[in-house]
Amino acid sequence: MASSVEKMIASTFMEIAQGLETGSFGKRPKIALTGMGSEHGEENSMAAAIEAAKDGIDVYYIGTLEAEGVTTIKVADDEEGHKKMEEMLKNGEIDGAVTMHFPFPIGVSTVGRCVTPATAKEMFIANTTGTSSTDRIEGMIKNAIYGIIAAKACGKKNATVGILNVDGARQTEKALKQLQENGYDITFAESGRADGGCVMRGNDVLQASPDIMVTDSLTGNILVKMLSSFTTGGSFEATGFGYGPGIGEGYEQLVMIVSRASGAPVIANAIRYAGQLVRGKVFEVAKKEFAAANKAGLKEILNAHKNVAKTTEVEEVKEPPKEVVTAQIPGIEVMDLEDAVKTLWKINVYAESGMGCTGPIVLVSDANLLKAEEELKKAGYIN
Repeated sequence: MASSVEKMIASTFMEIAQGLETGSFGKRPKIALTGMGSEHGEENSMAAAIEAAKDGIDVYYIGTLEAEGVTTIKVADDEEGHKKMEEMLKNGEIDGAVTMHFPFPIGVSTVGRCVTPATAKEMFIANTTGTSSTDRIEGMIKNAIYGIIAAKACGKKNATVGILNVDGARQTEKALKQLQENGYDITFAESGRADGGCVMRGNDVLQASPDIMVTDSLTGNILVKMLSSFTTGGSFEATGFGYGPGIGEGYEQLVMIVSRASGAPVIANAIRYAGQLVRGKVFEVAKKEFAAANKAGLKEILNAHKNVAKTTEVEEVKEPPKEVVTAQIPGIEVMDLEDAVKTLWKINVYAESGMGCTGPIVLVSDANLLKAEEELKKAGYIN
């Protein structure tokens, strides 16, 4: 019987052999892909899994198809596939997952990654889906840190940060520069336009003037869609790496988002992106970045820049006993999300806020769904 030392040596040589073959050294990341639900058919998803598996990644395909080099986890439908994916993540059977929709909690949003048309340069877009905060400025400040985390985990140690010229850009710039003055290591990009500065124009999006483009998640989502499918008319996302991983302080579940319109090349790149994050120890990077940002006064800066204008006085509402919440109520404006939750608490219905693939959601138990919808309609939060 082989000794533990002999087994370790054999494992090391196997990793070296695989590294020489694929160009990727170290432990092989285990990444799951939920393959059902694509607008281009399940075959599109499996084609992506096969390609990514050639690059030193153990790909677990959750669906109905099988292929050499890929481990298939058989499921009947998309819903069962998502349950299986979450179970595998929870049990540590996989290091991460790529999927087409996922309800991230408030405070967590995804860092997309694209290839820009003017220079074929890669650019991280912070952020593309999910909500870092229900306050716009606070969310964009956090997005900058989330983008830095993703870039560092992918090997970009001094990635430059630019802020897209959307509502809140100047306030975000002021807050990030204050963070920099307090000792947080952040390198600002320069716009390619004549007047320069770290606030980016549309031209800078096409040219990838920054390594990380900071924006709100709805704008970021549109940017990824346009940059990934501008050559195909929009129905097939052909380039880039998708909408990226959900990142947030204290959040340690690697879930990568792609679109139902994502083609095999994008899905394959999303799996590779996940593999890079695993090898780059993204959660260790996140802990270090949040610690450094908090030391530089991040929380104080966020509190100072929150939108404090309230149309009505905030009423103290007691939270009901917690329940398992699986039913989703969509269609609520993100700025009204927390108020909608408290409206349900007032009638003793336990609810939580979250972010689904189509936008903000309120989560309640299946038993309370109809009652909650009726109350939210009465209060004017949904139609």
